Amino acid sequence: QVQLVESGGGSVQAGGSLRLSCAASGGTFRSYTMGWFRQCLGKEREFVGAVHWSGGSTPYADSAKGRFTIYKDNAGNMVYLQMNSLKEEDTAVYYCGRFVRPCVFANYDLMASYELWGQGSQVTVSS
Repeated sequence: QVQLVESGGGSVQAGGSLRLSCAASGGTFRSYTMGWFRQCLGKEREFVGAVHWSGGSTPYADSAKGRFTIYKDNAGNMVYLQMNSLKEEDTAVYYCGRFVRPCVFANYDLMASYELWGQGSQVTVSS
């Protein structure tokens, strides 16, 4: 049974950077599209960005464009979310997710497209 294990969250001042990691335990997500979502207190989980199963495309939400970068390692065991120029409004719990099926990239911004989720990583940005 594959599990996703996240790490790298924490507290940072506005303008700073953090990198979140998502590791595959008990398997790999080499052929799977992977996504990052976030959830603020009292709000629904929202799409942040995704990486094509081949690693060739990385669409982002408007709020993340130009500041966040998603990438996978070649072995397909790790996916990362590099966050730069962080803002207070980026404060949330961040989740990585694995697509329901391999080699699919449609509807990457919908939670329903993902089957497995990490445990969540708290990111707190202060002024």
